[in-house]
Amino acid sequence: MFFRVLHKSVADGVAARIGRLAVPQRKLVDTPNYMAISSRGTIPHLTPDVIAKYTNISGAYMALEDFIENSPKRITPAIYKTPQDHGSRPLHAYTATPPSVATILGARRHPAVVSPQGNGHNSVSVFTSTGFKPLEQQDYCDAVATIKPDIVIPLADLTFKPGMPNVKRQLRMAERTEVWMNAFFENLDVDETLKPSGIHVFAPLLPVSYPIQWEYIKRLSEDHADLLSGLAVYDADVLADLGEHVELTSLPRLSLDIPPSPHHVLRQVRQGVDIFTIPFIHGISDAGIALTFSFPPPVMSSDELQPLGADMWSRVHQTSLGPLLEGCDCYSCSKHHRAYLQHLLNAKEMLGWVLLQIHNHRVMDKFFESIRAAIADGSFEEKSKRFSEIYQAGLPLGTGARPRARGYHFKAEVNRPKINPSAWGKFETDQAVDKTLVAEAAGLAVTGPAGEGAETPLVPESNADALQDSGFANVDEKS
Repeated sequence: MFFRVLHKSVADGVAARIGRLAVPQRKLVDTPNYMAISSRGTIPHLTPDVIAKYTNISGAYMALEDFIENSPKRITPAIYKTPQDHGSRPLHAYTATPPSVATILGARRHPAVVSPQGNGHNSVSVFTSTGFKPLEQQDYCDAVATIKPDIVIPLADLTFKPGMPNVKRQLRMAERTEVWMNAFFENLDVDETLKPSGIHVFAPLLPVSYPIQWEYIKRLSEDHADLLSGLAVYDADVLADLGEHVELTSLPRLSLDIPPSPHHVLRQVRQGVDIFTIPFIHGISDAGIALTFSFPPPVMSSDELQPLGADMWSRVHQTSLGPLLEGCDCYSCSKHHRAYLQHLLNAKEMLGWVLLQIHNHRVMDKFFESIRAAIADGSFEEKSKRFSEIYQAGLPLGTGARPRARGYHFKAEVNRPKINPSAWGKFETDQAVDKTLVAEAAGLAVTGPAGEGAETPLVPESNADALQDSGFANVDEKS
């Protein structure tokens, strides 16, 4: 069985629950849990050997637009030519993903770059290295059949713009997605392509109200329930209405509804989400933040709200020989201390962000382990309430520079400014500047007598006594 519910809070299965996801040839995933997010085939700051040795990451979300070049009809040939290893998974081999880690394929990155073009009647707009291009339904299906991810999310008509689109646009989103789901199963035959390849389909649930997508969800439950292995949820609030669709309630729910903090993760667990994608892990690691929260929260003697993380750029860590988090068993806390990590960040050493990424993923591992234990013993609601009373609502902001942009970094929006300010700039002050003198200092202009054509007198740097002692000249005492 691909997914099995082990414990649930209520009979209809739309509240917090414990389950187990069994992807063939991959690590068993106890839920609630999270999957890492990759960029251009890699989890930021972590190499495949580090992932396998020092983390418990069980899955990674990958975007097809990261592997498309020039046009949607030219999927990167290197993917096609990759040897069929990693359990006959070309995507695993091409991205060097450890064999124990499951892959989840979507068309767009997560979070996605907003497209100024919008989607077409039978295509979505994807962000490639040469700009936005349309990705046709057939091209997407061909790519899925070739690279063979463990889990695939069919195309959905999403805008990714902030705020809710108008009602007319929402209706079109539901209608298009329903048509695209039918076309997906027509292009990828279940018995001939999906099942032999071991590809599991997670149907997208749109970020619109339930009444607008009711007909689409009804079609999923009546026509496609036997073909689905899970649901990809873009708005966790819609899960409260799934009780009317019994065929879908037992499926695992993958949340693509971005949680900005651990508080929102707890809220989505309460709504019945099984698997999370959490972009803030990479963001806070880039910012130099080490997560320090725990679940259940510790007993505090002070009423002051506690921070969710520690800013490792702060000078208070320069002489601290303690771990990033007391009691943490990750590699970073076991082998290194705060002062060393603070030094690495100030020296702009890549290892600093690697250690932070290892630590922050371990904190999230322990977070979800404790959530599962709390659901099992019935204390989840009480502990969640205490968590919100003890910890600050938002994650701290780093005070230092972000790491230099590398291949796996990408812009989250069009025309986004540089992450870090330039190290060099124009010489300017608040006071009036003599541009001629500035040019002379730069060697671009000549001023003074030489600038007017007169001879510039040579002025020695030493007095007569010093010149005489050095043997440069003799003083005529008679004169």
